[in-house]
Amino acid sequence: MDHARSTVYALSARSKGADEPEAVEQLLVRCAQQDQRALEELYSLVASQLFGLLLRMLRSPALAEEALQDVMVRVWQRADQFVAYRGRAMTWLMSIARYRAIDLLRMQRKQVTLDEAPDEALVDAGAADFADSMTSQRSSRALDDCLSRLTAEQRKCIALAYVEGYSQDQIATAIDSPLGTVKSWMRRGLSSLKRCLES
Repeated sequence: MDHARSTVYALSARSKGADEPEAVEQLLVRCAQQDQRALEELYSLVASQLFGLLLRMLRSPALAEEALQDVMVRVWQRADQFVAYRGRAMTWLMSIARYRAIDLLRMQRKQVTLDEAPDEALVDAGAADFADSMTSQRSSRALDDCLSRLTAEQRKCIALAYVEGYSQDQIATAIDSPLGTVKSWMRRGLSSLKRCLES
């Protein structure tokens, strides 16, 4: 299953699928029947919102993309466990994503050796939480700084796509610009954002 076709960067995202709970539920039912087309449709509908949650928790676009693929595999494997009357489909999907992010965060912490741990963390139980908080703040500031370096048009297109969940056609209509121009702004904006975040 190769869904890692686009790289997305944002602090938060909202899926169009969140406004269509019945559609999400129906797709989960079809996934439970091993309908691969349903999985592809489900991905298109909910990936933006799930990625937003994962990115907020993991603070790494690459790690969030990897986690999203893991989540979709788990959804495929466990779709028959979703019971509509117990809760909304999107809530169920978000819980799977949240647990996956927590697992990855725990794995990262276990990889830090005793020698790499700061001295204060060895004597102060609250130091690790403080360090995590500072790291998250630095990541947020870095992302804000990188976004501020984009042109106004690039920022607007990226925000509409990955915060509001707009398609490129919808963005072109919303800002009254040619589709080709919107695609160019987004392509260049995402490329610049990736280079900035990786520098």
